[in-house]
Amino acid sequence: MIVVNTETIPGYTVTEVRGLVQGNTIRAKHLGRDIGAGLKNLVGGELTGYTELLTESRREALERMLAQARQLNANAVVNVRFTTSSVAAGAAELYAYGTAVVAQPTGGVPADASAPVARPAPPAPPAPTPQPPRDAGPVTPPSGGMPGASM
Repeated sequence: MIVVNTETIPGYTVTEVRGLVQGNTIRAKHLGRDIGAGLKNLVGGELTGYTELLTESRREALERMLAQARQLNANAVVNVRFTTSSVAAGAAELYAYGTAVVAQPTGGVPADASAPVARPAPPAPPAPTPQPPRDAGPVTPPSGGMPGASM
């Protein structure tokens, strides 16, 4: 399943729009996480307990949205968005939504999203800079010392 947060998929043409799909989850805070977050608030830094909670919530909402897209026989979801809202004291909803579509590959792009991507060749090394011509032999000063010097 192709999932993008843009209206189009590079290398694909949307041939059918199947409709809006959505997924959500509501999660409550955990006492252990609250205690850890309270202590971390005193010293500063990332609240890893809440980061993990939001990551799990995002994953769950996304999976539910993709399940709806599969029920509609879509092979892609475009314009995907996430939003959050507080639904009760200590509980928040994470909501994912997008448009389920059928997308077909266009000219020369592999249909398999896991196929290797062609990379451009590295640039050629710069041409060597021309060197000034060398003299035929060593330079010897005139026999009277340096020109213009008086003794």
